[in-house]
Amino acid sequence: MADDTGARLTAVPESTRSPEGGDDYLQRRTLRRGSAGWLLLTGLGVAYVVSGDFSGWNVGLAQGGFGGLAVATALMGAMYACLVFSLAELSAILPTAGGGYGFARRALGPWGGFLTGTAILIEYILAPAAIAIFIGDYVESLNLFGLTSGWPVYLACFAIFIGIHLWGVGEALRFSLVVTAVAVVALIVFAVGAFTEFDPARLDDIPVDTAALGANSWLPMGLLGIWAAFPFGMWFFLGVEGVPLAAEEAKDPVRSMPRALSTSMAILVLLALVTFLASTGARGADAIKDAGNPLVVALEGDPGLGWLKTFVNYAGLAGLVASFFSLIYAGSRQLFALSRAGYLPRFLSLTSRRKAPYLGLLIPGAIGFALAAGTGNGPRMLNIAVFGATISYALMALSHIVLRRREPGLERPYRTPGGIATSSAAFLLALSALVATFLVDKDAAFIALGVYAVALGYFAFYSRHHLVASAPEEEFAALARAEAELTRD
Repeated sequence: MADDTGARLTAVPESTRSPEGGDDYLQRRTLRRGSAGWLLLTGLGVAYVVSGDFSGWNVGLAQGGFGGLAVATALMGAMYACLVFSLAELSAILPTAGGGYGFARRALGPWGGFLTGTAILIEYILAPAAIAIFIGDYVESLNLFGLTSGWPVYLACFAIFIGIHLWGVGEALRFSLVVTAVAVVALIVFAVGAFTEFDPARLDDIPVDTAALGANSWLPMGLLGIWAAFPFGMWFFLGVEGVPLAAEEAKDPVRSMPRALSTSMAILVLLALVTFLASTGARGADAIKDAGNPLVVALEGDPGLGWLKTFVNYAGLAGLVASFFSLIYAGSRQLFALSRAGYLPRFLSLTSRRKAPYLGLLIPGAIGFALAAGTGNGPRMLNIAVFGATISYALMALSHIVLRRREPGLERPYRTPGGIATSSAAFLLALSALVATFLVDKDAAFIALGVYAVALGYFAFYSRHHLVASAPEEEFAALARAEAELTRD
């Protein structure tokens, strides 16, 4: 057995060996294991997404009308469902903090791993910056403490919530679960109130663009409107794929990850359905398509629902806090994993006495704060985040396909229903969503490509020559190569 291990390790190229002692290197880069059961992981999955139910998705009505956004949401929901089932299998095989990057590293090699990890980082660094701006807008509209939206509010958001994460992952996830539960209950209460005003005739009240191909009252911008609405249909689910990033801190990740992913996805589908229908049917698609707070606008037709408007306003703030808080967590874990393996500067993966990657929290937080305070453009940053997300989805789905074909005998405690057909559907829909981002905001797409190009230059000329062989993702890859060579021999 010892000889086999030695043979496997010799398969690791010399250029990827860590110059530091393997045991000591990893001891300074460990997370707190066993901190999260399936319930906390499910709460994390919903928390990533829940703010999208309160705002943002409604802009898809301006792109495609009720019918266009409905079809786009159904297709994007199918994409996320297929992706979640694929990730459930992959996270049971490779339960590391690398998440999607780790899966792609095993299936597509170091280039594929870095491409995927960078795309995920773009999503999880830009999205909190955008949400901080939205939190500031809510604080100002609610007249909380007399504050206006601006850098002091953004700084308070990053400082307070990063501080909770530095305290410990268990405490952080429990806080996230409580705030997320408040937001979910509020969405259900909103839907009950809004459905009392529901009128099907209001669903398709957006004026029809008669020049658009296939335009009608349900598709007022024509068939192309369905495609343009893809990024906004994603807002009901964007971020749920981040649950596997908690694998190293989970209790029994092989069992808890698939359960948490599927449960959180089921909850998000239900919330998307009731929020979409209740909002548009209560006030009309035309009235809410450009609203910054569509749920509140949806209730303005009935003066008797004033109490509910106030409640939804505060709950919207809770939803934003939940997503902001959980996305900070996701970004720190992705950065931690990439840094620990040498893809990014290694000092970023150092952990504190409480096993929190403190630099992985502080540095992305500083970048996010600077972006929020310097630009104030939340929608643009979210569009950049969506661009990164779609690239990562395509690569993660491709990773599932490649591993199924290349390593059919790999032990799979959980198997994706439908197998390769399921991940292939996710792959094709992700590519379609990627192209759709250019229809919505070309500038955001090209900014994301520019960031990608800089990161790839760093990897090509430096970090790929300094990978850490003792990192979990690199060890998995090395063992797979060694086993393949032994099989051939």
